[in-house]
Amino acid sequence: MADNNRSQWDLGRFLETLTYFEVFPFLNWLQDLFQGRLHNKDRLDGAKQVGVILVAGATGGLGKRVVGQLLQRGYKVRSLVRDIDKARSLLGNDSELVVADITKPETLTPLIAANIQAVICCTAVRVQPVEGDSPERAKYYQGVKFYQPEIVGDTPENVEYQGVKNLVEVVAKYLPKAGERVLFDFTNPSTELKETWGAVDDVVMGGVSQSNIQLVEGTALFCGYVSTANSGGFASVRTKNFTPGFNLSGCEGIELRLRGDGKRYKFLLRTETQWDGVAYSYSFDTEANTWMNVRIPFADAIAVFRAKTLKDYQPIDTSKICSFQLMLSKFEYDGGLNPKFAPGGFSLQVESIKAYGKQILPQFVLVSSAGVTRPGRPGINLDEEPPAVRLNDQLGGILTWKLKGEESLRQSGIPYTIVRPCALTEEPGGKELIVAQGDNIKGKVSREDVAKLCVESLQQSQACNVTFEVKEGEKIVSYIDWQSLFSQLKPD
Repeated sequence: MADNNRSQWDLGRFLETLTYFEVFPFLNWLQDLFQGRLHNKDRLDGAKQVGVILVAGATGGLGKRVVGQLLQRGYKVRSLVRDIDKARSLLGNDSELVVADITKPETLTPLIAANIQAVICCTAVRVQPVEGDSPERAKYYQGVKFYQPEIVGDTPENVEYQGVKNLVEVVAKYLPKAGERVLFDFTNPSTELKETWGAVDDVVMGGVSQSNIQLVEGTALFCGYVSTANSGGFASVRTKNFTPGFNLSGCEGIELRLRGDGKRYKFLLRTETQWDGVAYSYSFDTEANTWMNVRIPFADAIAVFRAKTLKDYQPIDTSKICSFQLMLSKFEYDGGLNPKFAPGGFSLQVESIKAYGKQILPQFVLVSSAGVTRPGRPGINLDEEPPAVRLNDQLGGILTWKLKGEESLRQSGIPYTIVRPCALTEEPGGKELIVAQGDNIKGKVSREDVAKLCVESLQQSQACNVTFEVKEGEKIVSYIDWQSLFSQLKPD
């Protein structure tokens, strides 16, 4: 066949591939030197790729700390704010700022919810001391000495109940299905997404096949021309390495939403950052011009090295998946041929890449308040209760409306965590945390620690569909076993 004739190998494209994937950092240094720029690219972080976390109430005392914790751990953050200038001065430019007001449904447009993976709601009615406070609300945030409080601005009914209900109803339309984690959403193209994927063709082995990946029509289009000349016969696109990798513990596999051309492709995962190392491979067939969902169970992925199977090799470590790859190859495994392979053009459109599994994680974290069930509860001694309980009626039924806000989330069907902190303070965090259910505990807790708890709950299946109170203990601790902490809780 003419396709098997010796063709001229493209050294330049070979070097481009190695440079793009930073196989030899020295090549990147030379390239940047000759092009007169500094090589200072951000690393790809697996946590950043798992959708966007929407934070409502992002400029509040708790909300700004939640944003900081999320950014510190590598998440993409979208901050829902009412005053863009105030938000920028408090939060900087590291999170995406979107102007909206949960009490005004018309402002909750699809823009705020696009590509979200989870929501942390820290909104609260504005409370300040009657006798006046500093512009920074120092007396209120102090949380130690009691000042007679009053509601300023909107009512508890609008903020604590109707606003939360509005937000819940909007995001319910956009959150992934329970048990799914969106890894790559090509319906929302971005420069970051485009710069993550690159071609790895048989030019690296001396072949002449060519492919690329393009973000078109809300999909990633993997296409090109595959040739068997020069003993070649594969084309692929691969992500750069993620550091740290994706932690998909608890997931069962990967699901691709795609439209193919009737050919048989491979999907490969790697848990090690070596350029030419072991991969876990799964072959799948496509139907020409037909959209389909392809599920790739981790248990069925075959450990391979250059299409040679590795018998009795260790199972895939789903806690550190560092790269993904799509491939069209003339070979299956161990010298066997791909039964649907033919040299020539090919085309595969991918709409999304998701992880799936039975493990369900919280998708909406709502910060409420300890004491919400106590107003009017028989046997309550008001003299022993926190100010919010004693003054619930004078404060517009603040706890009563918080409870109704909780109920709107529970009834939505969204996997949730409802956190009821005791009195919030500006004190430094680092104390042990005590959790309970039944709404009986009293005490205080640092906003810093509550922010950490909110962020940690997103990764804890035992925090799913639970409501609990939290306060700080006496001990200063350097480490919290979050899994153990959440294991104490019972689902609602």
